[in-house]
Amino acid sequence: MTTPTALDSFLDKWRARWPEWAVAEVFAPEGQRARTLAWFALLQEFDDILNVAGDPLPADAKLGWWATELRDWSGHRSRHPLGRLLEPVQAPWARLADALPDLVPARGRPVDGAAALASLAAYADAVADAEAAVLGGPRAWPQALAAQVLATRLAEAGLEAVPLARPVDEAGGAAARERAQRDWAGELLDAWPSRPGGAPARRMWSAFARHRLGLFADGHLPQPGRRPLRTLWQAWRAARA
Repeated sequence: MTTPTALDSFLDKWRARWPEWAVAEVFAPEGQRARTLAWFALLQEFDDILNVAGDPLPADAKLGWWATELRDWSGHRSRHPLGRLLEPVQAPWARLADALPDLVPARGRPVDGAAALASLAAYADAVADAEAAVLGGPRAWPQALAAQVLATRLAEAGLEAVPLARPVDEAGGAAARERAQRDWAGELLDAWPSRPGGAPARRMWSAFARHRLGLFADGHLPQPGRRPLRTLWQAWRAARA
């Protein structure tokens, strides 16, 4: 029996949120699967910092720690378990570190959809550059990356993620709040390129996230991992696109 490592805990946390990957990873290059998981787990860490509930100060401190860590990766030094798989890659880590502070103001409710995407534009651009180095293949579209981050924020933060341009009739109660969130989900889908570019792993993850958002926009509760044959079909289509 093996003892789970610190690295395993981060990878397993991402797998738990994305059970579709258990079906899809067969379409990712075998030699890149561990590094792909580490990269996606790293992005999930940043999503969690963006979507923190309550006092943001500990999350802000963690963000500063990550900025230092990423700059150290440029010099092939790492402290975090994910660095074991990611630090050896020659990627623009310092540029990604420089973009992390943009996540702090992105917690506020944006004025409208365009402002929401703009608030993450520099971050998404830096992620796209780093991801191209980590995963190989073509560069993902930054707007697709930003839309996916915003979709995750909507799932985590609810109404706090909805732009102010979509006012909520408080007299309508929970139904009005839910309608505003679903309307924002629909707007995000329109802004999210159906072909996001990037490596096969990115295209598959984007397809799963976009599918979840579409279900929510249509008034359904996403139940990831419940229909493995559909997941297999989605993964195959995305990987070969």
